[in-house]
Amino acid sequence: MENNTIFVLLAGGKSERMGVAKGLLEYQNTYWILEQLNRISNSTTTEVYIGLGYHHEEYSNKIPWFKEAQLHFVLYKNLKVKVVVNQNPQFGSFSTLQTVLRQIPQTKSVLINPIDIPILNTTELQNIIRTQNQIVLPNFESKNGHPIKLHSEFWQTLLLLNPTDENSRLDLEIKKIIPSKITTITVTDSCIIKNLNTPNDWIEFSNSKQK
Repeated sequence: MENNTIFVLLAGGKSERMGVAKGLLEYQNTYWILEQLNRISNSTTTEVYIGLGYHHEEYSNKIPWFKEAQLHFVLYKNLKVKVVVNQNPQFGSFSTLQTVLRQIPQTKSVLINPIDIPILNTTELQNIIRTQNQIVLPNFESKNGHPIKLHSEFWQTLLLLNPTDENSRLDLEIKKIIPSKITTITVTDSCIIKNLNTPNDWIEFSNSKQK
């Protein structure tokens, strides 16, 4: 079922190279994290979990309903949004992912996307949502990117890993899976492999969208 997929947006990092919380960058008269939600809202996914960490208080100050969303789902556009705060963000993005996954019903598939990777166009996003396998990866010009779709049977095994172990990483766990349980979908949207890590990355991306 298309609506059996929950979107997970990870925004718990320090953003040291960017200098500010990436989700709070201004983008076309809104915050980048809200723009990402806008893009998700065009799909058939109806639930989003946002994983915060280092800058969670700043997010709640700038976007007040994020505070409420830590307690229960808040309706934004046509999405039900829940905010989950990782109290130990120093363990990295995988620990933020684990913190979020613990809040998600075990029967649901998840789509995982870091805040610094723009969410791709709706048509190709829908294709990923529709595809059924243990793992679904979008691929642009032979490079895999995000969002990554994980079946519940797979993502539940991630909760067993020690977040302090440097080998506890999603990419390494995916490499352990037999090829038949992984579907790779070719997309035309290069944004799946972008990493908006620095001010220059952000300026280049913002300017390209305004042309």
